[in-house]
Amino acid sequence: MKKLILNTDNSKTTILIRLMIGAVFLSEGIQKFLFADTLGAGRFEKIGLPLPEFLSSFVGVFEIFCGTLILFGFFTRLASIPLIIIMLVAIATTKSEVLAEKGFWGMMHGSRTDWAMLLGNVFLLIKGGGFWSADNTLTKDGR
Repeated sequence: MKKLILNTDNSKTTILIRLMIGAVFLSEGIQKFLFADTLGAGRFEKIGLPLPEFLSSFVGVFEIFCGTLILFGFFTRLASIPLIIIMLVAIATTKSEVLAEKGFWGMMHGSRTDWAMLLGNVFLLIKGGGFWSADNTLTKDGR
C-alpha cells in the first residue's frame, strides 16, 4: 500500500505543477488566518456555510498542511485528495451565485483559478510527485 501511495513517475516537469499547487494552497491557508474577516470566517459566513469560524480554520489548516506536503512532494497523492474536495466545495458554493447573476461564461471566467487548482490536484493524484520529490526519494531507497 505504501508503494502505491508513494509511487511516482520520473517526470522532472511535475515540480512545476507541485510548486504552483503547493504555493497557492499554502498561501491561501495562511491568509484564512491573517485576513479572517475577508478570506476566512467572514467569507465563509457571507456565502452561508455553517460554523464559519470552525470551518474556515479547518479548511485553512488543511490548505497549509497539504500545500506544504505537495511543495516537498511528500505523500503527494494523499495530500491532493483533501485539496480536490476543497476545490469542489469552493466551486459549488461560490460559483452558483455567479452563474445565476452572470450566466455560464461569467461563471467560467470567475472560476478559472478554481478549475486550474482542481485539475492540477487531479494531475498530482494521478501522476504523483515526480522526479524531484520526497516520494521518489523514498521509493528509490526502498523504504
